Amino acid sequence: MGRMSGPYLIRGSVSLPEAELMWRFSRSSGPGGQHVNTSDSQVELRFDLAATEALPAVWKERALERLASRLNDGVISVRSSEHRSQWRNREAAAVRLAALLAEATAPPPRPRRPTKIPRGINERRLREKKRRGETKRGRSARDW
Repeated sequence: MGRMSGPYLIRGSVSLPEAELMWRFSRSSGPGGQHVNTSDSQVELRFDLAATEALPAVWKERALERLASRLNDGVISVRSSEHRSQWRNREAAAVRLAALLAEATAPPPRPRRPTKIPRGINERRLREKKRRGETKRGRSARDW
């Protein structure tokens, strides 16, 4: 086995620092093979968001606020056990963590600027309503 395919970019030139990632391995449930009871293929990746210096201060503050429900003492944890190989689970967990941090550190969307409905569209709508009303009024047989 070689090195992992990192660095895992969060956004721009900011990436997950390999030194700050804490890995834990355990036995995974699900399909295996002959060595299913001896290999630790489930991966838990932990990242101390509160203590990291890798993220800009604004991003870090944003991520701490948005991920508050997922944090445990400032540490975010991601699990992966969908693959049979520990190596592929490590890759999946790292990619998932990078995506989670990218979403959490994204700037808020620009506020919507309300626009005025063009007069032509409004007039067309009113004309159509009037025509529809005339059609319906014509259906009622009052003179019988």
